[in-house]
Amino acid sequence: MITTEQKELIKATVPILREHGVALTTHFYSRMFTHNPELKNLFNMGNQGNGKQQLSLAMAVLAYAENIEDPSVLVSAVTKIGHKHMSLDIRPEHYAIVGKHLLASIGEVLGEGATPTLIEAWAVAYQQLADLMIGLEQNLYSDAVAKEGGWTGWRPFLVKQKVQESEEITSFYLYPADGGKVADFTPGQYISLRLFLPELNLLQPRQYSLSNAPNGDYYRISVKKEAGKAEHPNGMISNRLHNAVQEGDVVEVAPPAGDFVLDTTKQTPVVFVSGGVGQTPLMSMLEYLASTQSSRDIVWVHGSRNRKVHAFREPLTMLEAKIGKLNKHIFYDTLDEEMQVSGYYEGVVELDKLKEQALLQNADYYICGPAPFIQKQFTDLAAMGVSPEAIHYEEFGPANLVLS
Repeated sequence: MITTEQKELIKATVPILREHGVALTTHFYSRMFTHNPELKNLFNMGNQGNGKQQLSLAMAVLAYAENIEDPSVLVSAVTKIGHKHMSLDIRPEHYAIVGKHLLASIGEVLGEGATPTLIEAWAVAYQQLADLMIGLEQNLYSDAVAKEGGWTGWRPFLVKQKVQESEEITSFYLYPADGGKVADFTPGQYISLRLFLPELNLLQPRQYSLSNAPNGDYYRISVKKEAGKAEHPNGMISNRLHNAVQEGDVVEVAPPAGDFVLDTTKQTPVVFVSGGVGQTPLMSMLEYLASTQSSRDIVWVHGSRNRKVHAFREPLTMLEAKIGKLNKHIFYDTLDEEMQVSGYYEGVVELDKLKEQALLQNADYYICGPAPFIQKQFTDLAAMGVSPEAIHYEEFGPANLVLS
């Protein structure tokens, strides 16, 4: 157990972490990959290259230090990380490696300020956190295996269909290569997909939201082709999926994970707000509501640059006819003449334009898109009187956005 004195030592490092946290985590990753290069196969090297992972870890370490007296306030963030780790097949032995390099990095970055008592305090604190994460993840692994068609780790899946949804987004229909069933999931969850990248000589995992309702037979992911350069990992997996992976190819998939999910126990209204490819987890939620013949009132708000890059236009129209209680609002940067009709708006998503059409009594709001998009919608909803507890959001990539 961590002592009161050790907690005070941890809290004393908060100012340093606020100022130099990213420098510490950057040093940590560089050190770890130098000594344990095999771990590059576990990490998204694109997020390493653009600095997002270093920032995300720095914020997590700072939050842990700030709340060392009562880490339970971080349960939401810890749960989100646990799901991500399960989707990457992180195991207890990895925590020992990370801990060794994190403590060494604290000593190397702080220099004389890293006294033996401070390092010992951080060692105890880290082990406390590691034990918490290992226990949480063990439960997630056990739950995954207990489901019909469930598994842990990486399982080969066959790409049976590859369907272009827009100029930028293509859907991949994934079936187990062993011919077995796939585990059900809660609408809104994601899977990790892993490919070998010859350019890096590495296996690289990426998380993709499931864009279909659970069915027991296959998963669907809908992937935006990201801009990426040959010498930079960002966009490599999405480009390889679009350009190289064909129907009949095999990819590796980890079981569904994630805590941004539709509350399927409720019968109250739902409002879905998305930007670009952020609609994918919301499409899963919408398809689920349609497949279960839900009587819930539903508002669908989506923003896209134009009709050509707007995926799922036709499926959404069919769902609108099937559900009946679906109220649809689409925002484009510019509108063609034929699109200047009711339900279509020019410009970015402005919930204030919809007012009472989007403000439903006792509704839950699900937001997904780029971080600035989420920030704007959250702020606008709060200004319109929506309780923060009713607003749920998912940021793709390392989670750096904290709204309340």
